[in-house]
Amino acid sequence: MGRFPLGQLVATPGALDALNEAVESVWPYIARHNQGDWGDVSQEDKAENELSLRQGFRILSAYTLPGGSKIWIITEADRSATTILLPEEY
Repeated sequence: MGRFPLGQLVATPGALDALNEAVESVWPYIARHNQGDWGDVSQEDKAENELSLRQGFRILSAYTLPGGSKIWIITEADRSATTILLPEEY
């Protein structure tokens, strides 16, 4: 069980391509995000995510894939959707 609702899961074509190129499944990254493992973010951003859990703000995780590509996972403030995308697609 996760720490917050994910809502509808969506992914950009760029993120899907990056995951395919890295031969990685998205599910372990979604699980990490939902369990509060925010990945490659600063201590300040980790603290912001913890505040966001309590206050109902947007949550952002960042992960580096094998090969060096990065993906972001963002859950909307209203928890209606979680999007997997590349940082440059934000």
